Amino acid sequence: MLRQAMKHHLDFEKPLIELQQKLDELRRAQQANPLGLQLEDEMRIIEGKLAETRRQIYASLNAWQRVQVARHPQRPYFLDYARSAFTDFSELHGDRLFADDHAMVGGFARLAGHSVMLIGTQKGRDTKENILRNFGSAHPEGYRKALRLMRLADKFQVPIVTLIDTAGAFPGVGAEERHIAEAIAVNLREMMRLEVPILSAVIGEGGSGGALGIGVADRVLILENAYYSVISPEGCAAILWKDRKATPQAAEALKITGRDLLEFGLVDEVIPEPLGGAHHDPAAAAASLKASLVRHLAELLALSRDERLRRRYAKFRAIGPFTTRTRPGSEPAAPAASPVSTPAAA
Repeated sequence: MLRQAMKHHLDFEKPLIELQQKLDELRRAQQANPLGLQLEDEMRIIEGKLAETRRQIYASLNAWQRVQVARHPQRPYFLDYARSAFTDFSELHGDRLFADDHAMVGGFARLAGHSVMLIGTQKGRDTKENILRNFGSAHPEGYRKALRLMRLADKFQVPIVTLIDTAGAFPGVGAEERHIAEAIAVNLREMMRLEVPILSAVIGEGGSGGALGIGVADRVLILENAYYSVISPEGCAAILWKDRKATPQAAEALKITGRDLLEFGLVDEVIPEPLGGAHHDPAAAAASLKASLVRHLAELLALSRDERLRRRYAKFRAIGPFTTRTRPGSEPAAPAASPVSTPAAA
């Protein structure tokens, strides 16, 4: 998995690539050496440098670098976690209104002995699959399918788990004609009313309303190198700076990393990833995600239905506090907090 990830290395990983290439050369020399020259000591030194360099790089990633990690083509996707963190996943299809959206996937599954309704956005690994999955950007029928499955879970008192990994809902003409904004808005309203526990985890990209359409939950979690944003850094840079070269600056200004989101109260936990990102050790990433989901699910099941609904409502009403400033020379106003009516700030 390490070599496979290195084939799609990021710019800031160049020192790791150079060390890995040197290590591979030593290994090949060791295997092909007819004189039996031992290179183990030198290989151990390189391995140590590789591990230390990786630790230093990933301990100080900036916001834009974390966005790049979140988009890594070898990063585990929804169906990878459905197979590794869950068992007995049985996919359900269609919104019973228009079509079956392959970018939004869902069905019954088992999580550590609990039956759950597992729903999430799925990207593709190659061009053919990306076309099928629409690059992980769901159409209106995808959100209506998700709502149908959530209502089914609510009917049979099955907890809901959603895994978010999308750059955003599909913005095409067809999506607008079939009322993408209305489909997402209805999901926001209805998820607030569902009586069963709801857990959401951002596993990669968490783009705008496309993510929020399945993200209204009792607990919102995020993987260490994932991001959750109202707009992409590129889009923000194009609008505010009029220059896509300002993308790293926009990523910092947006405060979209797990650490920032936790500080603002937009997420409830940042789930640690293996060193180098989830794509370097998918099994460890899945185990970490599963442990967090199981722990939060147990806590939610211990609450009464009314208490869960009260806390869920209060959680999203508290999102988006702000303070006001007065102009220089005028009398200062007392700080005031005012929550927004919807969690769009996430």
